Amino acid sequence: MYKKLIAVLVIVLLLPVIASIQMAQPAVAEVLKSDKERITSPDVSTSEQALLVEGNSAFAFELYQALKGEEGNLFYSPYSISLALAMTYAGAHGETAEQMADTLQFLLDQDKLHPAFNWLDAELAKRGEGAEGKDGEGFRLNIVNAIWGQKDYEFLSAFLDILAENYGAGLRILDFITETEQSRLTINDWVSDQTEGRIEDLIPQGAIDEWTRLVLTNAIYFNAAWEYPFDEDITADGLFYLLDGGQITVPMMRQMESFGYTEGEGYQAIELLYDGGELSMVILLPEAGEFEVFEEGVQAQQVSDIISDLQPTEVALTMPKFEFDSEFSLKDTLAGMGMPIAFSSAADFSGMTGNPDSLPWMKLAPRLLLPPQ
Repeated sequence: MYKKLIAVLVIVLLLPVIASIQMAQPAVAEVLKSDKERITSPDVSTSEQALLVEGNSAFAFELYQALKGEEGNLFYSPYSISLALAMTYAGAHGETAEQMADTLQFLLDQDKLHPAFNWLDAELAKRGEGAEGKDGEGFRLNIVNAIWGQKDYEFLSAFLDILAENYGAGLRILDFITETEQSRLTINDWVSDQTEGRIEDLIPQGAIDEWTRLVLTNAIYFNAAWEYPFDEDITADGLFYLLDGGQITVPMMRQMESFGYTEGEGYQAIELLYDGGELSMVILLPEAGEFEVFEEGVQAQQVSDIISDLQPTEVALTMPKFEFDSEFSLKDTLAGMGMPIAFSSAADFSGMTGNPDSLPWMKLAPRLLLPPQ
């Protein structure tokens, strides 16, 4: 039966990036971490929780509108992007911080924002307890962060405290200056371990050089079984209709079951639960010929309203077996959305180091993988 979903996301920020590469063995990474423990029960009010969710949701759909012109299928994790950049935002000052907050829809001040992300991470960690993974083991939703800094480089204790208390993260120390390629291999090996080997060689040769001082990685590994698995025996070829009016033959999964369902002007929507019932995939299907119109208007409040309207309904569901492997650059996209300074020589990340000129710009390169469903 087809009863699996594995989603993997890795976000990498490299400051700066050009390189010459030699064959090497991985370096040994020491860990520089605040002596403060992660706060397991952050003091976050209901209104602060709502503002975090509101901002994250608004950014998710603004980012979709900015990315929708990308070639092929679009697959991305706005939460993971927000989480990774929030860690960087903790060290941003001045206009750099202002542009990041406006673009990423961070509606809370720094002293409230990071505890709120800590709260949200803890809430997600509770989901799926006792549920099944696709491999017969337990459900996993692992969100793992790591920052890799230059050996002997000075990072402020206040910045390290924020990372430790709110993200459970520290700085893994590498020598980018004299062990450039070894450092790249070390980071790639860590990413591979955290994603159970699903993503390897994330950072390509040439992406790190002796001028690199900071790398931020954020990985999501999602392994869950469907609440109502698809039966492989009734999966059969069928027609899938393309936006350009063409059609192709693909394996189509089928089942009759009670799902959350609703429909409205120009669309249908269905919710597919994962084992345990605490997580789900919501599919929005525009009417034939209405995709561009629906896509143009899709935004956070509309989707929230659609989800609220879902009602248990007996549905004959047919959907294609699918997989995604998505890779694209976010630098120009985020700069165009309103935060160009963070990617320029005028960037101010002095909250990390005390020196506004020490980390002059950043590069953001996401890679996402969703194996066959």
